[in-house]
Amino acid sequence: MTVLSRPTSPVDPGLVSRALEVAGRLANDAAEVIAATAGRSPGAESKRDPFDWVTDTDRTLERHTRRVLAAEFPHIPVVGEEYGADAAAAGSRYRWVVDPVDGTANYVAGFPWCAYSLALVDDAGPVVGVIADPSRAQIYAAARGRGVRANGTPVRPTPRSTSVGALVCAESPSPAFTERAVANHTGVRVLGSSALAITQVALGRAVGAVLDGYHEWDVAGALCLAHEAGAVVLGRDGRPAALPEGGLVVGQPGIAEELYGWWV
Repeated sequence: MTVLSRPTSPVDPGLVSRALEVAGRLANDAAEVIAATAGRSPGAESKRDPFDWVTDTDRTLERHTRRVLAAEFPHIPVVGEEYGADAAAAGSRYRWVVDPVDGTANYVAGFPWCAYSLALVDDAGPVVGVIADPSRAQIYAAARGRGVRANGTPVRPTPRSTSVGALVCAESPSPAFTERAVANHTGVRVLGSSALAITQVALGRAVGAVLDGYHEWDVAGALCLAHEAGAVVLGRDGRPAALPEGGLVVGQPGIAEELYGWWV
């Protein structure tokens, strides 16, 4: 039996409540901006390669997030995709982790699969996670020990005992992984957003998600949702982990181990 990877370290309830409230406001702000500008891609340009996009929306939303968090939580540093890590991030007990637009290529093209992701993280893993899904007008939020909510309504996914006939989200899946999934009569979906891929598991829409490459800001918020939904998170070595590096599998107990077997 796999030991669940859900972080259990206690956190000040007042901090959690305030973090959820502020993160929710920021997610709502971001959802409005992304929904209003998707497909118009103001200031779009490539970064490290021609498919690695950044836009004015990425920069604007991250700056806005940093300003609000600095005012509300002046002693908690921020790590973000566009502007890096605050100087105090390495030695701080807590850090905020933000991806202003996860799935920027989709956003630039006007595809609906893009999200805003914000998480409060400590040494044990994600404490608070909020994902804005603008195309569906949904804000998904979770906090350690408090479960998952979608637009304020509790989410309780129906457990599944098999991956047969179900969907798995994967970013850049290998041919071997896809072949094993097809042989098992399991559908593979590539969304182009790591945050939304993991979120589908937390919501019970997919039985698992498999990611080979990502940054902390891509997955921290969604992993908070997954943990609180009761999912198992496995790292590259097959061991449960709260916030793995270098690859991960997320899934319901039993199914996560099966997917890991297809992956390695």
